[in-house]
Amino acid sequence: MKIKMKKKLLFIAIAGLFNSMANAADLYVRATGTGGAYTTVSAAITAANNGDRIIIQPKIDGSAYIENLTINKSLTFVSETNYNKYFIKGTININPAAGRVVTISNLSSGNFTIYNIVATGATTGGRTTINLFNCYLNNVDTTPANTTTNMSGCTVSGYVFFSHGRMTGNRAQRIMAYNTSSDNSLATNDIEIIGNATSSTIGSQQTSYNFKFYNNFTSGFGIYNTKTSGTNEILNNTIYEPNGGDIAPIHISLNGDPGTGGNITIMNNAISFVVAQTNACIQNINSVAIVTASYNVSTNAFVTEGTVTQSNNVGAANMNFNNTTYTVTGANVNAGNPAVSYTDLDLTRNDAGHYGGSNSWENYWPVDGGNKAQINYLVTPRVITIGNTINISGSGFSK
Repeated sequence: MKIKMKKKLLFIAIAGLFNSMANAADLYVRATGTGGAYTTVSAAITAANNGDRIIIQPKIDGSAYIENLTINKSLTFVSETNYNKYFIKGTININPAAGRVVTISNLSSGNFTIYNIVATGATTGGRTTINLFNCYLNNVDTTPANTTTNMSGCTVSGYVFFSHGRMTGNRAQRIMAYNTSSDNSLATNDIEIIGNATSSTIGSQQTSYNFKFYNNFTSGFGIYNTKTSGTNEILNNTIYEPNGGDIAPIHISLNGDPGTGGNITIMNNAISFVVAQTNACIQNINSVAIVTASYNVSTNAFVTEGTVTQSNNVGAANMNFNNTTYTVTGANVNAGNPAVSYTDLDLTRNDAGHYGGSNSWENYWPVDGGNKAQINYLVTPRVITIGNTINISGSGFSK
């Protein structure tokens, strides 16, 4: 007989001055069925109700639960063994629904490129939210309209394509904010890609949201679509491309009339690349976007193509890059914008590159990456003035 282990959650609605009770259940999955647990994840999903948590025991021999999953409810998936991942060999399809929230922690998809996490369609009348924490994944495709994807602490062997959300502290081949169809149930916040490491590009090919690309270590940025008249930022990233190519490490190629690509601020970045078909650090093809570049530091001559408003950029700088340890040293130190609002965490002048500023790489890549909770978002004020309220917000997840 299968069992559900109930836990009671108390929600206190202060504004309405009333109490309400809600029940959620913990459903266990164990290969042996010990304790009345389900033996497959699919069976647990079928039995679950919205809001339930499915706790999966990693198999003792490290083998996989071999099954394709369809998630059609708001559910949370976690490992029964702290700091250990459960292994599912199969594609995970998440069906959309307004208000649906699916959270997946500690999943390993193994080294099988055909098994991915996929949002199966657009959401009607609201938004679907997908949270991915501390997972090892192949590819993530959550590009349908009205889908928010928040991913942190994950390693992705392939690509991450998502239409809206926040990416922090992940390793991936490529991360792209991508949507072929504009959202009609708009989220209230921007797209944020912060503190990630990618062997290929980070980019935007969507028209619904502003983007903020902060403190990443990447081989380049590709901007192929933007929100009309939006405000976008590429700040404090380290861009290192050891292989020559035909596009600049910051490549902007948009269609439309001048100005419709919005504003793109490029500042406080450390750049190094091998010159091949182009020697430009920044390309603004068609000059549709209004691009400003300041306080960037490059080992190459600071050359631009297209219309780019420049100030205080430095070329031919002496810097050393390492794409294994994700470090940059040398002339980038104290080379960023000297304004107090860009001060580093140690209260010195902003360093160009991914360790500079309040969104420093240090927030998302702690020295001790062991069995401890990890920060996945941190917002602190850049300037504090006497008499004003200090607002600090952050979040984390347990491994």
